[in-house]
Amino acid sequence: MDPIELKPNLSSCIETLSKKEYERTLNLLLKKGPVDEELGERLEVLRLFLESTDFGHLRSQYEGHLTEGKRVTFLIYPKAGKANYKLKVE
Repeated sequence: MDPIELKPNLSSCIETLSKKEYERTLNLLLKKGPVDEELGERLEVLRLFLESTDFGHLRSQYEGHLTEGKRVTFLIYPKAGKANYKLKVE
């Protein structure tokens, strides 16, 4: 599975983007059916990320970069049955 790429900005935080991506993925999975394993895995990673992440702490890590005009990207991926992420700042 490719990492899930989310790009928060000053009007949409990482938690909001994660929830929207979860809903979008769920809708796609419902349309395509359970045979799409990649979508199922993507949905599971997003669910784990939403359930296990301290979003307040996460926002404190990247909001300063956004106010400086930098671009922030989160790469969310599965690792050992959990959701993990990598923060990129450009």
